[in-house]
This record gives sequence, structure tokens and C-alpha cells, in this order.
Amino acid sequence: MDNLDERILLELKRVGKVANVELAAQVGLSPSATLRRVQDLERRGVIKGYKVVLDNGLLGVGFIAYVSIGLSSHSKTAQQDFEDHVAFVNEVVECHNITGANEYLLRIETTDLAAYKRIHADVLGECEFVKSITTMVVMDSPKDQRQ
Repeated sequence: MDNLDERILLELKRVGKVANVELAAQVGLSPSATLRRVQDLERRGVIKGYKVVLDNGLLGVGFIAYVSIGLSSHSKTAQQDFEDHVAFVNEVVECHNITGANEYLLRIETTDLAAYKRIHADVLGECEFVKSITTMVVMDSPKDQRQ
């Protein structure tokens, strides 16, 4: 990967969906050379895919929290059980296995506090190996590079 590939990736990361002609102009290459490089980056797996950024407010998401989860056991069984438990919960939009005092960090997005309370009690609170739940409510996101 060279400097031109890095510039292409930086621009795609910044704007996401962009016409090849516009991308070529931004990185200083011809459209055909840019297209070949992008296709090569995709083929090599450097570019894994493209995503749509949604407006949470328009979709009714009014409450976002990061939730730290401590398990009562550090076993593979406990971790797999927890991961299986939250895998299909739509409101859990991110699940990270982390180091430190707790095992997991979740990003949970719901309509409001009452909806989060249901996730807290009915999903997280009902998982056999969950020992502690620490909720940090997002009040604002002045920098969020996922968008």
C-alpha cells in the first residue's frame, strides 16, 4: 500500500459514498487509475464494505448509553453465554470484549430511558453470568468518526 492508496482510504473514510470521478479529483489520479486502486483495495480486503449513516433522531433513537459489563466468571463458557445473550438484541449496536475491571463494553441505542430500563432489566439483568452493569449515558457527541 502506498501514499495514493492511503489518500484514497482517507477520503473514503471521510465521505463514504462518492463518485469515482470526484474521488479521483480529490486524490489527484485519473478516474480509471482510481477505480483500479479501489477495486484492488476491495479485493485484498482492506476495504471490507460500505455503510449507510442514519440519522438516529429521525429514527426515534433518543437515548444512547455505553454499558460496562462485569461477569461473575472469566470462563469461555461465561463469555460465550453473554455474547449469545446479546447477539440478537437490536438495541445493542456494539459489543466489545475489553480488558480492565470488566469484560464487555456495549453501545446501546433505544428510544428513551424507559426502553433502556427494559433492556437493563429484561436482557442484561437476566443473563446468568452478569455480575455488574455500569451505565454511562451519552449526553452529546462532539466528535464521532463513525458518522
